[in-house]
Amino acid sequence: MSGHSKWATTKHKKAVVDARRGKLFAKLIKNIEVAARTGGGDVIGNPTLFDAVQKAKKTSVPNDNIDRAVKRGSGAEAGGADWQSITYEGYAPHGVAVLIECLTDNRNRAAAEVRTALTRNGGQLADPGSVSYVFHRKGVVIVPKGALSEDDLLEVVLDAGAEEVNDLGESFEIVSEAADFVAIRTAVQAAGIDYDSAEASWVPALQVELDADGARKMFRVLEALEDSDDVQNVYANGEVSDDILAQLDEDD
Repeated sequence: MSGHSKWATTKHKKAVVDARRGKLFAKLIKNIEVAARTGGGDVIGNPTLFDAVQKAKKTSVPNDNIDRAVKRGSGAEAGGADWQSITYEGYAPHGVAVLIECLTDNRNRAAAEVRTALTRNGGQLADPGSVSYVFHRKGVVIVPKGALSEDDLLEVVLDAGAEEVNDLGESFEIVSEAADFVAIRTAVQAAGIDYDSAEASWVPALQVELDADGARKMFRVLEALEDSDDVQNVYANGEVSDDILAQLDEDD
């Protein structure tokens, strides 16, 4: 199981009870605005907007907030910001590659916050292209297990373009080419299976195995980056075993 997968799962489990839920809500709303601005405000006709709305709903963002974000993004209501998408590359301690996606209305502020989050926690910014080659753009759909077996899920998603299904403990991760995740999400829905999230994501092709100290330092960097309002998503190629994760949980 990849470090990416475990970090994504850990974040998902913490999301609803996180003390910084308001910050998470703001980022989800920003995603909705951008999706509506790019592809229009029709949720059914805009798959990117559909998935952004579903992700917000599954994280308990109020419907009124979602509706207003769609209207702002599509231009039906004033107040939408001119969000710019920027990707930064960096390193956490122990040579862990980090890819940082930002949506911001102030490029200078975003760059300063990313640099500060990295350097204050033992990391550093990297030159463009020096880290991104480690990651491949993939579609990732997360499905809660419930009574669902891996074989049952494979039957549903293989014809839709799934490349692999990973067992994350309490859920399954379906990985595909980035262009296929909407087809996989649609197949999952058609089969009456619930899903937690569906999106294009950066998945590491090469991973760095970490001990407890390295894992702790990597998570510290990722949490510092995600604490920035301008940072939308953070991806890292640190590999953390189940035993190390359990040890970190005990330490906390």
